[in-house]
Amino acid sequence: MKYLVIIPTYNERENIERLVPQTLSISEEIHILIVDDNSPDGTGELADRLTAKDGRVNVIHREKKLGMGKAYIGGFKYAIKAGYDYIIQMDADFSHDPKCIPVFMEKIKEYDLVIGSRYCGGIRIINWSFFRLTLSLFACKYVKFFTGLPFHDCLGGFKCYRRDVLESVSPDKIVSDGYVFQMEILYKAYKRGYRICEIPIVFADRGFGESKMSRGVIFEALYKVPLIRFRYLFSNSSDR
Repeated sequence: MKYLVIIPTYNERENIERLVPQTLSISEEIHILIVDDNSPDGTGELADRLTAKDGRVNVIHREKKLGMGKAYIGGFKYAIKAGYDYIIQMDADFSHDPKCIPVFMEKIKEYDLVIGSRYCGGIRIINWSFFRLTLSLFACKYVKFFTGLPFHDCLGGFKCYRRDVLESVSPDKIVSDGYVFQMEILYKAYKRGYRICEIPIVFADRGFGESKMSRGVIFEALYKVPLIRFRYLFSNSSDR
């Protein structure tokens, strides 16, 4: 079985220098795809050196910062074309612990999509402010209210998919970016009847670099969550 770990990057040089070897050491079946948005700090150049050093590492260079959702879409297309069996998405900043990957690898044998949940079995977040935690909890309840998704964490970015799930949801038809991207692809997989489970993870705030959270991300969530719900209800099945 072949696993591809997709890691979007923008100014993550210090993190991927440690993250890539740690992730590769988990299993010989794991390959890594770095999707870099022309990082000013030289992340892309470091990714090229990591690629030259180990054939299990590849990189996609994009001309400018285009957003996390589009980075993952590019990674999903790459994974489908290359024939990977399972695709894992994770952040570059160690907020997603690579030590959890073996649990994903085990659970995906029984399910089609595995979610790393920050809120399954309690709150498992380290070093967030009260405001940011409250905002995140509100966002999860907001998503559940509009979509009916039965999961504790609909916006988390640590996931493992079977390839056929990504083929089914059609990456080109994803309309959102940022955290809403996480909900949209989960919602489409859920509505198609795929087997989905949550596993508890500990989410630690980044150790190096700057957070990608912004007002634009929050605003997108407020209007796009109901938009995605209504779009699904009133569109033809071929457009979903």
